[in-house]
Amino acid sequence: MELRKYDADQPISAAQTEAVRNFLFKQLEQYGDAEGAILKCIQYAMKINNAPGGAVFTASIDGEIVGAVVTNKTGMSDYIPENILVYIATHSDYRGQGIGKKLMNYAIENSTGDIALHVEKDNPARFLYEKLGFTNPYLEMRLKRK
Repeated sequence: MELRKYDADQPISAAQTEAVRNFLFKQLEQYGDAEGAILKCIQYAMKINNAPGGAVFTASIDGEIVGAVVTNKTGMSDYIPENILVYIATHSDYRGQGIGKKLMNYAIENSTGDIALHVEKDNPARFLYEKLGFTNPYLEMRLKRK
Protein backbone atom coordinates (compact mmCIF):
# COMPACT_ATOMS: atom_id res chain seq x y z
CA MET A 1 0.00 0.00 0.00
CA GLU A 2 1.28 3.45 -0.91
CA LEU A 3 0.49 6.39 1.37
CA ARG A 4 0.77 9.88 -0.08
CA LYS A 5 0.35 13.45 1.12
CA TYR A 6 -0.64 16.36 -1.11
CA ASP A 7 -0.56 19.98 0.02
CA ALA A 8 0.37 23.43 -1.32
CA ASP A 9 4.05 22.39 -1.40
CA GLN A 10 3.29 19.03 -3.07
CA PRO A 11 0.18 19.86 -5.12
CA ILE A 12 -2.36 17.36 -6.30
CA SER A 13 -2.95 17.13 -10.05
CA ALA A 14 -6.32 17.89 -11.63
CA ALA A 15 -6.76 14.20 -12.50
CA GLN A 16 -5.93 13.11 -8.96
CA THR A 17 -8.24 15.79 -7.54
CA GLU A 18 -11.08 14.36 -9.62
CA ALA A 19 -10.20 10.81 -8.55
CA VAL A 20 -10.19 11.76 -4.84
CA ARG A 21 -13.43 13.74 -5.19
CA ASN A 22 -15.17 10.83 -6.95
CA PHE A 23 -13.78 8.34 -4.44
CA LEU A 24 -14.99 10.34 -1.44
CA PHE A 25 -18.39 11.03 -3.00
CA LYS A 26 -18.98 7.31 -3.54
CA GLN A 27 -17.34 5.85 -0.44
CA LEU A 28 -18.65 8.30 2.16
CA GLU A 29 -22.15 7.04 1.44
CA GLN A 30 -24.73 8.56 3.83
CA TYR A 31 -22.01 10.50 5.69
CA GLY A 32 -20.89 12.43 2.61
CA ASP A 33 -21.54 15.73 0.91
CA ALA A 34 -22.24 16.86 -2.62
CA GLU A 35 -19.39 16.53 -5.14
CA GLY A 36 -19.07 20.32 -5.33
CA ALA A 37 -18.57 20.58 -1.57
CA ILE A 38 -15.93 17.85 -1.63
CA LEU A 39 -14.10 19.61 -4.47
CA LYS A 40 -14.22 22.91 -2.58
CA CYS A 41 -12.69 21.20 0.47
CA ILE A 42 -9.85 19.73 -1.61
CA GLN A 43 -9.20 23.13 -3.20
CA TYR A 44 -9.17 24.73 0.27
CA ALA A 45 -6.52 22.20 1.33
CA MET A 46 -4.42 23.22 -1.70
CA LYS A 47 -4.64 26.93 -0.70
CA ILE A 48 -6.70 27.85 -3.75
CA ASN A 49 -8.40 31.28 -3.49
CA ASN A 50 -6.19 32.31 -0.54
CA ALA A 51 -7.54 29.57 1.72
CA PRO A 52 -5.36 28.70 4.75
CA GLY A 53 -4.59 25.26 3.29
CA GLY A 54 -4.49 21.76 4.65
CA ALA A 55 -3.70 18.40 3.11
CA VAL A 56 -5.07 15.47 1.15
CA PHE A 57 -3.82 12.03 2.15
CA THR A 58 -4.39 8.95 0.03
CA ALA A 59 -3.82 5.22 0.37
CA SER A 60 -3.47 3.32 -2.91
CA ILE A 61 -3.05 -0.29 -3.90
CA ASP A 62 -1.86 -0.97 -7.44
CA GLY A 63 -2.63 2.64 -8.35
CA GLU A 64 -6.25 2.48 -7.10
CA ILE A 65 -7.34 4.75 -4.26
CA VAL A 66 -8.51 2.62 -1.33
CA GLY A 67 -8.58 5.39 1.28
CA ALA A 68 -8.55 9.17 1.50
CA VAL A 69 -8.41 11.87 4.17
CA VAL A 70 -8.82 15.63 3.69
CA THR A 71 -7.83 18.10 6.40
CA ASN A 72 -8.27 21.86 6.34
CA LYS A 73 -6.35 24.38 8.41
CA THR A 74 -8.67 26.50 10.53
CA GLY A 75 -6.45 29.56 10.67
CA MET A 76 -7.50 29.96 14.31
CA SER A 77 -4.80 28.11 16.24
CA ASP A 78 -4.88 30.42 19.23
CA TYR A 79 -8.33 29.29 20.31
CA ILE A 80 -9.42 26.15 18.40
CA PRO A 81 -7.46 23.25 16.88
CA GLU A 82 -5.22 24.17 13.96
CA ASN A 83 -6.75 21.50 11.72
CA ILE A 84 -10.13 19.98 11.07
CA LEU A 85 -10.39 16.55 9.56
CA VAL A 86 -13.19 17.06 7.05
CA TYR A 87 -13.32 13.73 5.20
CA ILE A 88 -12.07 10.20 5.69
CA ALA A 89 -13.21 7.15 3.75
CA THR A 90 -12.02 3.65 3.02
CA HIS A 91 -13.12 1.77 -0.11
CA SER A 92 -16.02 -0.53 0.78
CA ASP A 93 -14.13 -3.58 -0.58
CA TYR A 94 -11.22 -2.91 1.79
CA ARG A 95 -12.96 -2.02 5.06
CA GLY A 96 -11.96 -3.90 8.17
CA GLN A 97 -8.37 -4.42 6.96
CA GLY A 98 -6.74 -1.61 8.95
CA ILE A 99 -6.38 0.80 6.01
CA GLY A 100 -8.38 3.55 7.73
CA LYS A 101 -6.24 3.27 10.85
CA LYS A 102 -2.98 3.36 8.87
CA LEU A 103 -4.21 6.34 6.85
CA MET A 104 -5.35 8.21 9.97
CA ASN A 105 -2.00 7.59 11.68
CA TYR A 106 -0.22 8.83 8.55
CA ALA A 107 -2.38 11.97 8.48
CA ILE A 108 -1.76 12.61 12.18
CA GLU A 109 2.00 12.08 11.84
CA ASN A 110 2.16 14.38 8.81
CA SER A 111 0.15 17.25 10.29
CA THR A 112 1.27 19.93 12.70
CA GLY A 113 -0.96 21.10 15.51
CA ASP A 114 -4.13 19.73 17.01
CA ILE A 115 -6.85 18.11 14.91
CA ALA A 116 -10.60 18.30 15.41
CA LEU A 117 -13.28 16.32 13.62
CA HIS A 118 -17.03 15.98 13.62
CA VAL A 119 -18.57 12.53 13.62
CA GLU A 120 -22.18 11.50 13.86
CA LYS A 121 -22.87 9.43 16.95
CA ASP A 122 -24.08 6.45 14.90
CA ASN A 123 -21.05 6.43 12.56
CA PRO A 124 -19.01 3.27 13.22
CA ALA A 125 -15.80 5.20 12.41
CA ARG A 126 -16.26 6.93 15.77
CA PHE A 127 -14.65 3.93 17.47
CA LEU A 128 -11.53 4.23 15.30
CA TYR A 129 -11.20 7.91 16.23
CA GLU A 130 -11.48 7.05 19.92
CA LYS A 131 -8.79 4.34 19.59
CA LEU A 132 -6.51 6.92 17.99
CA GLY A 133 -6.90 9.26 20.97
CA PHE A 134 -9.67 11.62 19.86
CA THR A 135 -11.96 12.63 22.72
CA ASN A 136 -15.33 14.30 22.92
CA PRO A 137 -15.01 17.02 25.58
CA TYR A 138 -17.68 19.28 24.05
CA LEU A 139 -21.26 19.23 22.93
CA GLU A 140 -21.55 20.88 19.53
CA MET A 141 -24.57 23.06 18.96
CA ARG A 142 -25.54 24.68 15.67
CA LEU A 143 -27.94 27.37 14.62
CA LYS A 144 -29.24 26.56 11.16
CA ARG A 145 -30.66 29.48 9.27
CA LYS A 146 -33.36 28.80 6.72
